[in-house]
Amino acid sequence: MNKFQNSTLEGKKNLIKELQRVQEEQGYISEEMVERIAETLDVFSSQIFGVATFYSRFRLTPAGKFLIHVCHGTACHVKGGRRILDALCEELGVSEGEITPDGNFTVERVYCLGSCSLAPVVSVNERIYGRMSRGKVRRLVKELRAEGKD
Repeated sequence: MNKFQNSTLEGKKNLIKELQRVQEEQGYISEEMVERIAETLDVFSSQIFGVATFYSRFRLTPAGKFLIHVCHGTACHVKGGRRILDALCEELGVSEGEITPDGNFTVERVYCLGSCSLAPVVSVNERIYGRMSRGKVRRLVKELRAEGKD
């Protein structure tokens, strides 16, 4: 069996588990780890990147201490998800996807957090905050900044 055939069979069975393990340990999946996984599982690194970029839960870059996801699913979009994203970016002084200079915050858009009845919704390190408004964004950021100083 050649490497291509093997990479579509045996190695792929463990790929997602291995990506989850690396991300849990390091917070993201570095290029170095992609190469190490490719070698260990005998798969192509391009296949690993394909899987890691397909699933939104995998990160290929580091994130801040507080990873903030702003829902843009239908309910959240209709109820102002874009305004919440803009308010968070403004409050933190970053653009979507950037890390604040202190390394504490990253703001990203996601397409469903599964809490439509609470729209618009954000999550911080997977904790859900519903019915968000500009005022709630300011309070949340203030609380998180205080927590980040601990």
